[in-house]
Amino acid sequence: MKKVLTLLILLATTSSVSAQSKLIKAASFLDVRTGKLISPANLLIENGSIKSINPKALPEGLETIDLSGKILLPGLMDMHVHLDGEFKGNWDYIYKESASQGTIRAVANAEKTLMAGFTTIRSIGQLHITPELIDVAVSEASDQGTIAAPRIIPSGHMITISGGHGDISLGLAEGLVTVGPNDGVINGKYDAIEAVRYQIKHGAKFIKMHATAGVLSMEDAIGAQQLSNEEMKTIVDEAARHHIKVAAHAHGTEGIKEAIKAGVYSIEHGSIIDDEGIQLMKENGVYLVPTRGLATIIEPMIEKMDPVMAGKAEYVMPIAKQNLTKAIKADVKIAFGTDTPIIPHGKNAIEFAALIDCGMSTKEAIKTATTNSAEMLGLTDRGELKEGMLADIIAVDTNPIEDISTLEHVKFVMKNGTVYKNEK
Repeated sequence: MKKVLTLLILLATTSSVSAQSKLIKAASFLDVRTGKLISPANLLIENGSIKSINPKALPEGLETIDLSGKILLPGLMDMHVHLDGEFKGNWDYIYKESASQGTIRAVANAEKTLMAGFTTIRSIGQLHITPELIDVAVSEASDQGTIAAPRIIPSGHMITISGGHGDISLGLAEGLVTVGPNDGVINGKYDAIEAVRYQIKHGAKFIKMHATAGVLSMEDAIGAQQLSNEEMKTIVDEAARHHIKVAAHAHGTEGIKEAIKAGVYSIEHGSIIDDEGIQLMKENGVYLVPTRGLATIIEPMIEKMDPVMAGKAEYVMPIAKQNLTKAIKADVKIAFGTDTPIIPHGKNAIEFAALIDCGMSTKEAIKTATTNSAEMLGLTDRGELKEGMLADIIAVDTNPIEDISTLEHVKFVMKNGTVYKNEK
């Protein structure tokens, strides 16, 4: 009887290993830090993590995933995504959609993003006017495995001034829509505290604030600082008490510098940054998320856009390219971001070519969406293919160091050890 019991335990253990373990066999994998291909690429996956690479011995009964001829990379990361948004030259649909409709849209866009090879994203502000935090709901559904989606770091509502970039009621007749701190619209430091606390209370894991005016909104200025120095410092300090980091949308020179002084972790866009701002970023270890690739999407649409938006876009895009080139030469830390839906959801990898066009090497461009993004987020469990890392893995046909466009055609996607896409 004792022997039978021991045999049953062994069988149960073997069955468990077989059910939870997978072996990915590919031609090679990319060491994203060195830019070199490592061959062969036999990755043992167990319980959602990389158990070992090119192991000498393997458990019996493994499920083998044959990716012969393919090159593996860690799952990519996009640090500037708006899941509930679409952009066709305007934002008119937002006023016609409920929170439920916005959530359905966000779920569909999340799946498109995952299938493009992006296994971690930072949802950097929802667009719909609703007390519910759409990106938090989608993040939780992703964590629970009920939807096909990346790992999502949500931020809830963007924090902005009344009438500023991010005040979605801007341009509407008075009284049609009422917004306040819960919606991210503030006036003064006490509103700022309330806005931060509301987002965190309801599940935000990052805070997004608008230090300056923007491009694709209806205020006339683009570079003007909007949040006051006191408001920005209050937002950063309140978030920090909850161990939450802050990102700052900032196009204008002074707003960029004041946001850095306030203690933000990243500057989004940074279009009109000057030499002093670049130096401040380096001194303070602040990341730039440039979202440069959207220029290729906006340029053909300018004639269809509202004249206010179109004028600002035409003015700022060439300046932004020049300043990103300067920031790259100065070795500012850069994390990958697309500002989807300006770049359509699922087309996120367009951003790589834009970074390279501004002087970044192919290896460094890939690092923006892997190790750099992980380091900015303070995450040590992703961004590379190493033993002990999360089994967030993608595969492509050719070496991305030689042909970056291959990342626009990802053939295989695994997140947390589960295969979501496997094309020949």
